[in-house]
Amino acid sequence: MERVANYRLTDAHIKKALNAAADSDTRVAEALNLVGFPPARKRAHGFDSLAKIVVGQQVSTRAAEAITQRLVASLNGQLEPGVLLSRDEEALRAAGLSRQKVSYLRSLATAVVEDDLPLLDLPKMSDEEVLERITAIRGFGAWSAQMYLMFSLGRTDIWPSGDLAVRVGFGRLLGLSERPTSKQTESLAEPFSPHKSALALLCWHYYSNVPQDAA
Repeated sequence: MERVANYRLTDAHIKKALNAAADSDTRVAEALNLVGFPPARKRAHGFDSLAKIVVGQQVSTRAAEAITQRLVASLNGQLEPGVLLSRDEEALRAAGLSRQKVSYLRSLATAVVEDDLPLLDLPKMSDEEVLERITAIRGFGAWSAQMYLMFSLGRTDIWPSGDLAVRVGFGRLLGLSERPTSKQTESLAEPFSPHKSALALLCWHYYSNVPQDAA
């Protein structure tokens, strides 16, 4: 289940989309001159990637990687719903997961096993339908669903306006004096549709590579 037909958020698409945005907005062009094009972040489509999103919530990338490695090892290398459900809570917590995240992972695994989250059908669904299906699972908010839409399904017009780094990077890129709110970020990005996924990648890239006093 790793490959998705017509996965579109590729390096080629990102460059084309951001060049189009730069043609219509000089601030995007200036950002690209400073930091260049952000790379694609393609991830596998399936339970594995959704589980890793749960593990990565509210922890650093390094911590998430370490916990994931321990979790996979505790599952004998099989990060699969049935295997996860066969382990008791303490065995999962030993990998470094909180009780809350263990609960979220169990909810995810149960949804997949019982076909409440039909993974095979997600690539055929609209962005809105995928968002609705994923956020119906305990522990998955809009941000988690948006990450999956972008990086596992390759959708090109996703805008995670609630993401702090996107908001900060976007505000700096636009030359705003204050960090925009989620609502403001949503509104300000509308002119960039249907290329908002590429714009989000640029915002993250800009946030990470341009010091605040240089933006």
